[in-house]
Amino acid sequence: MTAFVLVSEAHTGGWVWREVAAGLRASGAEVCAATLTGMDGDRDRGRAPEADLETHIEDVLRLVDGTEAPEVVLVGHGYGIHPVAGAADRRPERIARVVHLDAGIPEDGDPPLALVPDAALRELLHGASGPDARPVPPPSRDGWQRWGSTAGLTDEALDRLTRLAAPQPPGTLTRPLRLTGAGSGLPVTGVFCTAGGTSTALAEDMVALGDPRLVRLTDPRNTFFDLGTGHWPMLSVPGELTDVLLRAAAGEGHRIPAPEQPGHLRPFPLDVPECPRERTGRVDLHLPGTGGPWPAVVFVHGGPLPAGVRPTPRDWPVFTGYARSVAELGAVGVTLDHRLHDPADYPRAAEDVAEAVALVRADPRVDGDRVALWFFSGGGLLSADWLAAPPPWLRCVAETYPVMAPLPSWGMGGSRFRPAEAVRGAGRLPVVLTRVELERPEFAVTVEEFLAAAKDCDARVEVVDVPGGHHGFEGIDRTEEARLAVRRAVRSVTGHLGG
Repeated sequence: MTAFVLVSEAHTGGWVWREVAAGLRASGAEVCAATLTGMDGDRDRGRAPEADLETHIEDVLRLVDGTEAPEVVLVGHGYGIHPVAGAADRRPERIARVVHLDAGIPEDGDPPLALVPDAALRELLHGASGPDARPVPPPSRDGWQRWGSTAGLTDEALDRLTRLAAPQPPGTLTRPLRLTGAGSGLPVTGVFCTAGGTSTALAEDMVALGDPRLVRLTDPRNTFFDLGTGHWPMLSVPGELTDVLLRAAAGEGHRIPAPEQPGHLRPFPLDVPECPRERTGRVDLHLPGTGGPWPAVVFVHGGPLPAGVRPTPRDWPVFTGYARSVAELGAVGVTLDHRLHDPADYPRAAEDVAEAVALVRADPRVDGDRVALWFFSGGGLLSADWLAAPPPWLRCVAETYPVMAPLPSWGMGGSRFRPAEAVRGAGRLPVVLTRVELERPEFAVTVEEFLAAAKDCDARVEVVDVPGGHHGFEGIDRTEEARLAVRRAVRSVTGHLGG
């Protein structure tokens, strides 16, 4: 028999698992749905200020020690993964599997606050820490999305979530998690709630980028599932979640293979000649030859990317290939590395791009009045500043398989990095958007929102479609359609430069 210990998101308790617990018990499993210290509303309020992460780890350990089942599966949802990870580290011999339910991967020394998705909420909670900190009040009915997507929740479920939520003891969010590494070898299952913008496909991409923190995910004992709902699957799709947990306990699920040659390091689909290349700081210039001044195309890579990725994007074949392609047509191709390593880094990355553009325009070999900016993937959000108020020297903005709105799991409030809103200020600035047919759904919806907004304000958008194309198609789809799309986009962008 298997025992499931279920530990939920901040502000909630065992009640949130009611339907899932019933389904697991019906299958013959033992179930312990945890209500951690301080999380039982009015009845537990007196203990809330003293409880911290260590208290909650002890709560989970008592549940593990109290079961006689030979296999214990720990399930951590959101915040719950922190006490789960702490308990698994202290009782690895009792744990058969750890399930990360729409939850990150906490490291030794991380406070749970570090994985709260909403950046503004992280800042608010960080400011509330200290010896005199008070319990964090639960969200209002309209505030739950700051902890994760509420997609799939009925009005009744959202009302229930709000009515039963409890204040969160501040020490549970601010005390660092301490891990010895004893539980690091346990089998893991990741369950992604895709309405928040996460998925197994994205995890595979991050593994392929070489993030050393994620190499462990390729262990063949580790499995993954996608649920097409928001952050609260126990309320929105309890039956599906029950099935996934049972399958996870049985070792089922998708496995992430160890990467061979990732798509971004495969050869560029066009044969383009070498050209002179100069490096200054984080910026490389791919020059058409002698003479000039030449127009320029600045290529802005996507992200967020792990800080330790090697080679860095400006040396990836996709970007050097595009840069050489425009150099062949008489424009300076510019590749750069910006510091977008986390969704909170978008402002810093925007500064890096602006600095690179200023450096390029100041180069005497560049015609500073004829510049195009070309954004890729998650770099698409960085186009918002330029669309909202295009300077007179900006002749074109290009977007290739872009993300055109922050994903819900990124926790980005405000409207700065939202191209669908910014495009209303673009006027007659040409926009060349390369759209792949087989785009990931969480990205595709942002592109369609952008195109609808562009149509409403009569923006000049040219769409280059890639039939059968995938995200990152240049290194994945070795097809004539892929080559034609690259040629068309390159010629269109350089055409708007007047060369």
